[in-house]
Amino acid sequence: MAKVLIAYYSSSGNTKKMAEKIAETVKKEEVETVLKKVEHVKASELTDYDGIVMGSPTYYGTMAWQVKKLLDESVSLHGSLKGKIGGAFSSAANIGGGNETTITDILNAMLIHGMIVQGEPNGDHYGPVAIGAPDSRALKCCERLGKNVANLAKKLF
Repeated sequence: MAKVLIAYYSSSGNTKKMAEKIAETVKKEEVETVLKKVEHVKASELTDYDGIVMGSPTYYGTMAWQVKKLLDESVSLHGSLKGKIGGAFSSAANIGGGNETTITDILNAMLIHGMIVQGEPNGDHYGPVAIGAPDSRALKCCERLGKNVANLAKKLF
């Protein structure tokens, strides 16, 4: 059975709500699901998963340092994550607050690892975004990401 990690950092609880919705959806698709705060994830355990979805609030147009720290530490795994599924999501305080740049920064690291990232033609193209607390639109995009990652994991693993 495919196994997916949803790792997130959240100080206000907004990114956590998004992570929980993604995890709930992946689990409904009958894929083993692990939801963890990014601070509790060791880089060495990333190889245990077939899919990795990371979420972060947007700080100055990029990810929180806690997420960046994990990605920096994952350098020791270079090449070991090739072929695994990746995805990202973000929350910010304002429209134009840097959600897409945060997501693409996370996805860039995943692509450098050789991970597979699926875009989305409907809704949030790079990954789910929320302005403040996730509303019904943002949560629907979280469901879409969860479903996409789970279905791709089932096909590949």
